[in-house]
Amino acid sequence: MATLRHEFYETEDKVILSVFDKGADPEQVSVKFEPRKLSYKNGEKELVLEPLRSQIDPDASSYTVGKVKVEIRVVKIAQGRWGQLLGDSPDPLATFATSAPASAATRKPHKNWEGITTEILASDPEVTSDKDPNAGGDNAVNSFFQKLYGDADEDTRRAMMKSYVESGGTTLSTNWEEVGKGKVEGKPPQGSEWKKWGA
Repeated sequence: MATLRHEFYETEDKVILSVFDKGADPEQVSVKFEPRKLSYKNGEKELVLEPLRSQIDPDASSYTVGKVKVEIRVVKIAQGRWGQLLGDSPDPLATFATSAPASAATRKPHKNWEGITTEILASDPEVTSDKDPNAGGDNAVNSFFQKLYGDADEDTRRAMMKSYVESGGTTLSTNWEEVGKGKVEGKPPQGSEWKKWGA
């Protein structure tokens, strides 16, 4: 049975799962939503995710078949970040290594930049304008970057995450061809000096 590569990002009230199934025929694709289970099927290709991290609303959940991927929108029963797709009980400290084999089987052995991104986004407190002058009253800057990341393809997401993490937050690149070649060096703002933590 063919396994399907997938990735996700989340908001407080839903999980958006991308299943990479190029050229999928909408007539052949079937997605079944259950309270703690999601099943995707397209001919011989199948993806079953269970138990989901928390309960979902099967009636409110939906999906769209695109040319390159199938986007599945899963609506959460209880608002809040999951941090990962699978898990028996909600645990904000759980790591991606504890994911069920269904998820691990589709992962390549290289560093999982998508997983790291989701973990960071899940653990970051919301930034308000009184804490960060760059954040608009409606978190416009954060919303822009979340939309940019959410709408990007897999290579662009990996490039954004790898460049940001390796440069210590001083570089954000969307070019995986360039970023994937090696470590991204930190570039401090003009007039600043780069120092390692504790140095």
